[in-house]
Amino acid sequence: MLDNLKKYKVILASNSPRRKELLAGLGVDYEVRTLPDVDESYPDTLQGADIPLYIAKEKTDAYRDMLKPGELMITADTIVWLDGKVLGKPKDREDALCMLRAMSGRTHEVFTGVCITTTEWQRSFAAQTEVRFSKLSEEEITYYIDKFQPMDKAGAYGVQEWIGFIGVENISGSYYNIMGLPVQRLYKELIRI
Repeated sequence: MLDNLKKYKVILASNSPRRKELLAGLGVDYEVRTLPDVDESYPDTLQGADIPLYIAKEKTDAYRDMLKPGELMITADTIVWLDGKVLGKPKDREDALCMLRAMSGRTHEVFTGVCITTTEWQRSFAAQTEVRFSKLSEEEITYYIDKFQPMDKAGAYGVQEWIGFIGVENISGSYYNIMGLPVQRLYKELIRI
């Protein structure tokens, strides 16, 4: 499948081990290319899905000078959205505790923005998944944060880790979107290239 990609050298511009694993799961041969300190700020007028889509495009712009003819680059950004606010990567342990307490017993949304870019064109899309957490005890929250160190994850959690096993009651949308790359939608976009 995806034989149409053979004319491109596929570049994943991400340090995320989860995105690397998910893209590999599609059977895509790719190379990882990363830059330090890509600006992930966004205008405060943006809401929901528009935020990670904007950041994914900004990431693309940061790499654009490195992109050569015949290369296809994929960039992505994922946020957790609760009460009209972004829950990004926690700044510290206390921030992670606050995030998980806020999501306990509630539904939040996970948005991922994805850009697919060559030197000639760009396509982008956003995916949305609703996630319902059961009521988490303080002991469960602190155990997860101390044992799994989720400081590199939006919303301070990885759905594929212990907290997802014991805490996620319901998912509406792509499970893989929660991990950082909506691979089913990405596949549909790539097959049309």
